[in-house]
Amino acid sequence: MSYEMNDLLELVVDQKSSDLHLQVGVPPCLRLRGSMTPIDGPELQPADTEKLMLAITPAEHIQKVKLNGGTDFGFAFGDKARFRVSVLKTKGNYGLVLRQIPNQLFDLRSIGLPDKIKELLYRPRGLFLVTGPTGSGKSTTLASMINYINENRDGHIITIEDPIEYYHAHKKCVVTQREVGSDVPSFAEAIKRALRQDPDVILVGELRDLETIEAAISAAETGHLVFGTLHTNSAAKTVDRIVDAFPASMKEMIRTQLSTSIICVIAQSLCKKKTGGRIAAYEIMVNTTSIGSLIRDNKTFRIPSDIQTGAALGMITLDTHLLSLVNRDLIEADEAYEKSQEPLVMREKLLGLGFKLHEHT
Repeated sequence: MSYEMNDLLELVVDQKSSDLHLQVGVPPCLRLRGSMTPIDGPELQPADTEKLMLAITPAEHIQKVKLNGGTDFGFAFGDKARFRVSVLKTKGNYGLVLRQIPNQLFDLRSIGLPDKIKELLYRPRGLFLVTGPTGSGKSTTLASMINYINENRDGHIITIEDPIEYYHAHKKCVVTQREVGSDVPSFAEAIKRALRQDPDVILVGELRDLETIEAAISAAETGHLVFGTLHTNSAAKTVDRIVDAFPASMKEMIRTQLSTSIICVIAQSLCKKKTGGRIAAYEIMVNTTSIGSLIRDNKTFRIPSDIQTGAALGMITLDTHLLSLVNRDLIEADEAYEKSQEPLVMREKLLGLGFKLHEHT
């Protein structure tokens, strides 16, 4: 029996799987509700993964795999779903990982964000950061916020992505989506060019190097609402990561710029729900005069206590949100413990509330 890519993609969509893994030596595997599940069938052979790779990979990307040992691209499976594909070489064979990108855009409440966030999306300028580990749902959160702006404000939205994930139709806004590699050579270059394209909102898929971070901050300062992502797991660490990207001589200037240009940082983590599926837990920091001065004075370690007292502005720490998900019977206590920023404190709180922890007691 040989596997057909169309059948595998149908299965991913039917099963509402988040990822499809194709590697030599094991059957195709689906990631279902966070767990890897092999499908019933023979192990993939080198010829199978090569055939499956060739079925969906554009010619220029096949070239990249041969040269660099890997490539990433996005593609549409008819009108059923979009996929972000990573092709790689492993022990001389081809392997593929396909991440399903849902077609529908979610409203902010359905992904668990407070209504206070909506007010921030009307800001004319500043930096709005969504952070978290790979696969924590950052793209979904950003797409939902861009969609909210697209439905409620007029203007020009430019997204710069690698690859383009969610497709945005023109609604109240004109939306220009640019893919790094095919439409423009780099993130930094795309931001510089974007400034000549009369944008109101710029989404930068990933703030991955100094040049991109610098371009994003300066765009936020010159009157644009800029969205970006980083792989950090708290608001305070996000500020530190940005400052650390700069040479010592510039750190003070960058702190001053960030203290006024950051609007909000959302750090998120995806948790397994008790009933199946997944739910995001958020830390939300909204910039205030007090937080601005902590950033400027290099006292980011004090940011969490400001977040704890900022509930009226929509702020919440990740651990407070995790605890509320446990209390609402949405996630297991163990899951909250594993995802928490201060596990020892979380453990005390959970045990104090009468919850049992399995692996960690």
